This record gives sequence, structure tokens and C-alpha cells, in this order.
Amino acid sequence: MSEITYVRGDATTPLGKGVKLIAHVCNDIGGWGKGFVLALSNRWPEPEAAYRRWHRERAGNDFALGATQFVKVDRYVWVANMIGQRGTKTGSKGVPVRYEAIDTALTPLADKALELGASVHMPRIGCGLAGGKWSRVEPLIAGRLTARGIEVTVYDHGE
Repeated sequence: MSEITYVRGDATTPLGKGVKLIAHVCNDIGGWGKGFVLALSNRWPEPEAAYRRWHRERAGNDFALGATQFVKVDRYVWVANMIGQRGTKTGSKGVPVRYEAIDTALTPLADKALELGASVHMPRIGCGLAGGKWSRVEPLIAGRLTARGIEVTVYDHGE
């Protein structure tokens, strides 16, 4: 079983060789404009455009909590838009993160990583604006990704 590797850096500049999948959590209301998605959009226009189209055409596709969309942005880099939060605001039902949806979204992420022979790179998904706790997310990643032999690197931004 692989271990999760933790590094300081920017997940939009994934380390290492070979194919890389950058995973992040999106909301289920079509909003894109705060948090990690800004770093993605500064680097590539395709993930935002694909997510917005996916949401706009949701009546005819699988856009919902737990769904994952894959967007190729470079010869060796893909972005996984994973729907893992309900809305964008903390309210009567608590924080936006939905751990079950993240858990569900990690299965197609693992399948795609194995298909591509890719490593997975991410910020601490679900733990920024979504309000989640890493102590709840980390075991999901271990169970769905590293248990299947997939290399995972988690990036902490800043000092």
C-alpha cells in the first residue's frame, strides 16, 4: 500500500514524472470563483469551462454530488472536477462538504489513475471553503486511492 506524501507547494504544478491527475472538490450549484479553482483557472481555462458546461447541461448528464469529470489540460496532466460539496455556504445543515460524495467521487478518480498509470495530486480536498476536516478526508483517500497502489501527493500552500 502506498502512503500519502505531503509537500509544501502548489498542486497546479504537480511534482514527479509521468501522467498526473490533479483532483479537487467542486460544489453542486455551478459556482466556480473562490479557493483552489482560482489557481486552476489561472493555469488552464479548460477545467472551469468543462465544469460550467457540465453544470449547464446537467439535465442530460451525471452532474450531481459524488460525480467526477476528467479534463485533459496538458499532454501529461488531467484535472478531476469532483462534486463533493452541497452549495457554498455554511448554514443550518452545517458546512458545505459532503464526505459521502467525496468518497463516491474518489472511486472513478482511482479507476482513471490506474487506467492512465497516473499519480494523483491535490490540495487538502474538502477542507478549505467546503469546511471539512482532514481527519475525515484522509482515510477516504487512503481507502480509495493508496490502498489500490496509487501514489498520492497532498500539497499545502504557503510557508
